[in-house]
Amino acid sequence: MQETGLPKVYDPKKTEDKWYSYWEEKGFFHQEVDKSRKPFCIVIPPPNVTGQLHMGHAWDNTLQDILIRWHRMKGENTVWIPGTDHAGIATQAKVEEHLAKEGLSKYDLGRKKFLERVWAWKEEYGGRIITQLKKLGASCDWHRERFTMDEGCSRAVREVFVSLYEKGLIYRDYRIINYCPNCNTTLSDIEVEHRERPGNLWHIKYPFADGTGYITVATTRPETMLGDTAVAVHPEDERYKDLVGRTVILPLMNREIPIIADSYVDKEFGSGAVKITPAHDPNDYEIGLRHDLPKITVIGKDGRMTKEAGVYAGLDRYEARERVVSDLEADGYLVKTEEHSHAVGECYRCGTVVEPLISKQWFVKMEPLAKPAIQVVKEGKIRFVPERFSKIYLNWVENIRDWCISRQLWWGHRIPVWYCQECGEVIVSRQDPTECTKCGSSQLEQDPDVLDTWFSSALWPFSTMGWPEETAELEHFYPTSVLVTGFDIIFFWVARMIFMGLEFRGEIPFHEVYIHGLIRDAQGRKMSKSLGNGIDPLKVITEYGADALRFSLVTGVAPGYDMKFRMEQVEASRNFANKIWNAARFVLMNLADYSGELPELKQIQELPLELPDRWILDRYAAAAAEVNRQLTRYDLGEAAKVLYEFIWNDYCDWYIELVKGRLYGKSTAKSKETAQAVLMYVLEGTMRLLHPFMPFITEEIWQQLPAARETIMLQPYPSGLEALGDRQAAEALGAFIEIVRSIRNARAEAEVPLGKKIEAILLAEDPLRGELEKLKEEFLALAGLSRLSILPIDSEKPEKAMSALAAGVQIYLPLSGMVDIDKELERLQRERDKLVQEVARGEQKLANKAFVTKAPAQVVEKERAKLEKYRADLAKIKERIAEVESLR
Repeated sequence: MQETGLPKVYDPKKTEDKWYSYWEEKGFFHQEVDKSRKPFCIVIPPPNVTGQLHMGHAWDNTLQDILIRWHRMKGENTVWIPGTDHAGIATQAKVEEHLAKEGLSKYDLGRKKFLERVWAWKEEYGGRIITQLKKLGASCDWHRERFTMDEGCSRAVREVFVSLYEKGLIYRDYRIINYCPNCNTTLSDIEVEHRERPGNLWHIKYPFADGTGYITVATTRPETMLGDTAVAVHPEDERYKDLVGRTVILPLMNREIPIIADSYVDKEFGSGAVKITPAHDPNDYEIGLRHDLPKITVIGKDGRMTKEAGVYAGLDRYEARERVVSDLEADGYLVKTEEHSHAVGECYRCGTVVEPLISKQWFVKMEPLAKPAIQVVKEGKIRFVPERFSKIYLNWVENIRDWCISRQLWWGHRIPVWYCQECGEVIVSRQDPTECTKCGSSQLEQDPDVLDTWFSSALWPFSTMGWPEETAELEHFYPTSVLVTGFDIIFFWVARMIFMGLEFRGEIPFHEVYIHGLIRDAQGRKMSKSLGNGIDPLKVITEYGADALRFSLVTGVAPGYDMKFRMEQVEASRNFANKIWNAARFVLMNLADYSGELPELKQIQELPLELPDRWILDRYAAAAAEVNRQLTRYDLGEAAKVLYEFIWNDYCDWYIELVKGRLYGKSTAKSKETAQAVLMYVLEGTMRLLHPFMPFITEEIWQQLPAARETIMLQPYPSGLEALGDRQAAEALGAFIEIVRSIRNARAEAEVPLGKKIEAILLAEDPLRGELEKLKEEFLALAGLSRLSILPIDSEKPEKAMSALAAGVQIYLPLSGMVDIDKELERLQRERDKLVQEVARGEQKLANKAFVTKAPAQVVEKERAKLEKYRADLAKIKERIAEVESLR
C-alpha cells in the first residue's frame, strides 16, 4: 500500500476554510434564472443584523443547507436567498446600552445622530452573523444578500403600507394596547408572553352611594381601581340581579360609579362582582365600549401613576399597589386577601410586565387578510410538515385580532405618514411630500413611530426578489419552495408572510412549511442566558469541525420535535467523520496499481462481480433510494441515520473487511481489480450521498478520487440505482453477517480469547449452502475460525457443541477446542451464586411495605426493574450451566 493525498488524521480546521473560500471564489452558490430547469428556492429566516450565531440558528440553517445542497445536486435551478433583519427593539436596545456606558442617552443625541450611531453599529457588527453562517458551511447565494432596511426592501415596505391604507386596511385609532415600560414601545398581542406568577386576590368593599350597604369585588391589581368606572356582575347571577342600575362610591377616590350587567363576568371568580377599568384591561375596555363607560388612565407609559390617580400620582405602579392596599385596610375597605396564582403578560424581549394602556396607534385590519390565508391552508395549497402545525396556524388565524403595527422606537421603517401643522391634513405617501396636498403648507411633520419589525419581515419572500418591480426572479422563483423555521414564530412571521403574499402577489409565498422544534440542553431545558446553559456553535466548530456539528444536529430528530443537544452526539459525529476518513485512506492506498477510470453504473454491472460486491452494490442502491425518500418527506434525521448505518456498518465494517483478502493478493488479478473498482465506485457515490450533510469532508475526499472535477456539490445526487438491486446477494450476505455475529457472540459468552481460533459447523439448506461455501475464506477471517464445515441441513448434529441459530442456519461450535468444561462450570456457578444473592436482596427489599409506600415511585420502579433483570440473567446462567453439564 502506498500513501495517499489524505493525511493520516483528518483536520477540519485546515479543510473547512480552504473549501469554503474555494466554493465562494468559484461562485458555486450562485445561480441565475434558468427557465429550462425546475426552480427550487428558500429564503432564509433573517437573523438579527447585530446578533451572533446561536445553536438554534445552527440547527435551522443546517436543515436549510441540506435541502439546498440536495436540490442543487439534483440539477434544479437552486437559490438560497440570505439576509438579515434590522430587529427594531433588539438593535436599538443594544445601541442604547452602548451609549449608557458613555453616560449618554438617545435623547442627548437626538433622533438623527442616534440613527447615525445605529447604522455605524450595524456596519461594524452586521456582518458577524454572516461570517458565522459561512463557518457552518451555509451555501447561500451571497450575491443576493438582503437587509430588511436596504433601499429595495424599504421601498417595498412603503408600497405595502400606502397600498393597505388606500384599501382601508390600515387605520389609526385609540385602542387598548400592550405597552412595555422598559422598552418604551407598544407590543402586538403575540409579542406578549403569558407566564404564571404567584400573586394575591384582594376582596374590597365598594359602598352603595345611598349608604345602605356594600358590594364586594375581587381584583389582582388594586392599583388600577383608581381608574374604575363601573362594577360588573353577570346578568343571570341571582345574588346581584336587584343591584344592577344602582351606584357605588369608589373607595379612596370618592367617585360615584354604576353597577352594570355583562355576560363576560365569571360568576365563579371571586365574589362574582368585578371592577371595570376600561383604560387598563383589554376585556374591561371591550365592556366599556358596550356600556359607553368613560376611560380614565391612571398608569402612564413610564409605569408610574398619572395625575388622575390623585394622591398616588408619581408613584411606581408597584409602590402604588402597596399604598392602595395599605390605605384600603386602614379605611376598613379590605375584606380579605387570598394567595392567587395567575397569568401575567410579559414583554417577549425584556421580560418586563406589560401595561395595557389606551393609546392612539396604527393598526392593520386583519379579517379581510385572514380569510384567504385560512383557505390556502385548508385547501392544501400550503402544506405544514408535520401536518399538526396547520391546526395551530388555523386556530390562531381564525381568531385573529387587528395587528398593532406602530412602535415608539427610532430605529426601523418610519411610518410614511405626515401631518400638516396648518390644517391638520393627514398625508400618506410613497414619496416624502414637501407640501400639504390640501392647503399647500410646507409645515409638515412625519409620524414619529416606526413599523413593527415583523411588518417588513412579512414581505421577505417577495421583497428580496425585487418587488414591487416585476423581476425575472419573482417570475421564476416565487412562490418559494419551502420555508424552514421554528414553531415559535408561526404567528409572528409565517402567518403574516402568507397574508402579505396573497394580498400583494396573489399567490402563496411558499408551497411547504417545514417546522422544527426548539433546541434544548441535555436536561431538556431551553437554552438561555439566565440559565447559562447555551453552547456556542463556533466553539464546537473550532473543536470538532462544522461537519461533526451539522451531522449531530440532524441525527435522531423528527420534524416538529425539540432537540436535546448533547456534546456526546457531537463526539460521535466526529468519530463518524474519522471513520469515513480512515476508510477513504484505505481505499485510496489500495488503488495504487488500479489502472482503470472511475467506473460508471454500466461498467460496474459488466464486471465479474463476486457475492460481497453484489451485496454492497445492493446495499448502496437501497441506501440511496431510502435517503432520497426521507429527504423528500423532510425527515432529515432518518436520512442521516440511513447514511450512518450504511457507511459505518455495511461499507466500513463489512465490505472493506470482506475484500481485504482479494486486495492483499489472495485471489486473481481480475478479482482484485473488481474489488478496487467496486470500492471506489461505492465510495465516490457515498460521498455524493453524504455531501449535503457533511460538505467539507466529502469534498476533500472526493477531490482525491480519479476523474474528480471542479466540485462535488455540482455532481448529480445518486438516485435511480434500482439496477444494482440484488435480492439473492442481499439474502446470502445478510445470512453470512448474522452467522458471523452469532459466532462472535458465542465466543464472547464462552470467554474465548480474541486470538484463539475455533472450529465451526454450519447446517444450511440449498441454495444458501452453495452461496455460503463461496465465503469460506471470509468466514475463517472474520469469525476467527481454524476450520469450517458447511453441511446439508439434514446432516447429523454434532455432540458436545455450543449451538445457535441464525438466518435459518444451524451453527455448532465444538467445545473441545473452545473451553475447559470444568473451569467454565466453576465460572458459571460463581456467576449463578452472585445472581441468587441479588435476586434474594431485591425480593426482600420489595417485600418491605415501608419501602414500597414511602420511597419515591421512581426509586421503587428502579428496584423492580433491577430485580427483573437479575431474574432474567439468572435464568440464562442456569440454561448455560445445563448446556455445559450435558457436554461432560
